Amino acid sequence: MSILVTGAAGFIGCNNVLALNARGVTDIIAVDNLEKSEKFVNLAKCQISDYFDKRDFIARVRAGTAPRPNAIFHQGACSDTMEQDGHYMMENNYRYTLDLYRWAQELRIPFIYASSAATYGAHTEFVEDRRFEGPLNVYGYSKFLFDQVVRHDFNYLRAPVIGLRYFNVYGPNEQHKGRMASVAFHQYFQYRKDGKVKLFEGCLGYANGAQMRDFVYVEDVCNVLMHFLDRPVSGIYNCGTGRAQPFNDVALSVVNAIRESEGRETLSLEAAVASGEIEYIAFPEALKGKYQAYTQANLEKLRASGCDVPFRTVQEGTRDYIRKLLVEYPNGER
Repeated sequence: MSILVTGAAGFIGCNNVLALNARGVTDIIAVDNLEKSEKFVNLAKCQISDYFDKRDFIARVRAGTAPRPNAIFHQGACSDTMEQDGHYMMENNYRYTLDLYRWAQELRIPFIYASSAATYGAHTEFVEDRRFEGPLNVYGYSKFLFDQVVRHDFNYLRAPVIGLRYFNVYGPNEQHKGRMASVAFHQYFQYRKDGKVKLFEGCLGYANGAQMRDFVYVEDVCNVLMHFLDRPVSGIYNCGTGRAQPFNDVALSVVNAIRESEGRETLSLEAAVASGEIEYIAFPEALKGKYQAYTQANLEKLRASGCDVPFRTVQEGTRDYIRKLLVEYPNGER
């Protein structure tokens, strides 16, 4: 079986390839953009059969000369929610996706692609329905628009199409993402350097650090991906835990996982704040009006599709992640 994975050097893409490798699948065509060459570190962990630059590959698709896979995982996209170049975002996230999707339909092969919870914007109900969608930035719009194409075509599909609306994904192999890396990743290095982690003060009616997100561990996301490779039921599905947990839970889990590794007792939130190991900072002006203070995936549609993958809590996933970061970055330096 030959599998195409776009964004293969990226965070979710790399973990996607590793999940396939764990199944013994190594005939993997990896597609990405290595102009920022540090992402090669992720590819070096993977077993692949070929690599293409994303521009070269889409040119081959359009020319009819691309190698034929048996399935496509399309993880490649600009994931920077603060990107202001709308032309770049739409070309990279929408047009590229549209061309790959149409190619997959021509080949009659499954197309599993990355959508996003950013499609919901400021809504507080996270159901895969147009009534609850309203992106706050061009990133969310690029994902939203392609989802509308899939909905329009749904009754005429010639092969399965699965869109996964990722919520706040965190876990190994995100070190190249800079400011877009997860809260847990940044807080690990903050704590190792300064002995404390930082969270935003309260906003939009939430207390300090009490803004809530659906944080989903990347290994659980990959289990969902493998499920739909095996049992491809077309649809657009939320991919989160179904639990909203406050940023305070992430911070405290990071602090306590590191304290445990050093043989120190774990702390309550109140104790961690009192000791200065959790610190609240002013909410950034640049995020006002563009920030989701609450997300929680509704999993009814995902479960109805037959996907019964369990999802770890923030405490479970963060503990596992911090233990891996302690091995990879034992001195707390990148």
